[in-house]
Amino acid sequence: MKTFDQYQNPALAVDLVVLGYQLGQLQVLLLNRKEAPFANRWTLPGAFLQFTETFQQTCHRILDSKLGMRNLYLEQLYSFDQPDRDPRGRVIAVAYYALINPANYKTAAGTMANDVKWFPVHELPDPAFDHQNIIQTALKRLQAKILYQPTGFELLDQDFTIADIQELYECILGRELDRRNFRRKFLDARYILPTGAKRGNLKNRHPELYRFNKDLPLQKFHLNIELP
Repeated sequence: MKTFDQYQNPALAVDLVVLGYQLGQLQVLLLNRKEAPFANRWTLPGAFLQFTETFQQTCHRILDSKLGMRNLYLEQLYSFDQPDRDPRGRVIAVAYYALINPANYKTAAGTMANDVKWFPVHELPDPAFDHQNIIQTALKRLQAKILYQPTGFELLDQDFTIADIQELYECILGRELDRRNFRRKFLDARYILPTGAKRGNLKNRHPELYRFNKDLPLQKFHLNIELP
């Protein structure tokens, strides 16, 4: 009978897609690699799974050691298993993604990276490995999810206007949305609640500020938009 150590097993890795929203753009956080393969190329932050780790523990190790970040909400995205995806050998990657407001976090490159930098998702510098595919998969997941579940409030400030939310959704979906229908949908569902305050310093306008209603259980939600 064969034992497990007689089989040649692939390595397992975790890659993180950290998405942020700033300057009206959806952006992704990339590292510039110090070492081969693909030295001096931009990649997603990632690491090999250690023998005693869970995927979540590997994620938090990556965030802490390679990005200088902690306590992010993470969601498993997909597994990527093309045999030739890594020139070092057979590596299967399990990808996770996170949504953050970059204004609330400071990033710091770890010892294995030359730099860490935000890039607009539509202006990427040809990421190494199969990371372009992983990023596109994360974008499609996000686009689909916001149609049926209020998503993306992690990307905004704590207090925001309805215009802020609509601009975020339009940025993610890549299309304009009807203003009155969008406003009614969110207010009727009570996913957002008025704070009683208004935003100042805007010429002749003082729009109301809202916050996400974190006490409301998620219900059926649909923006009536179909993706291509």
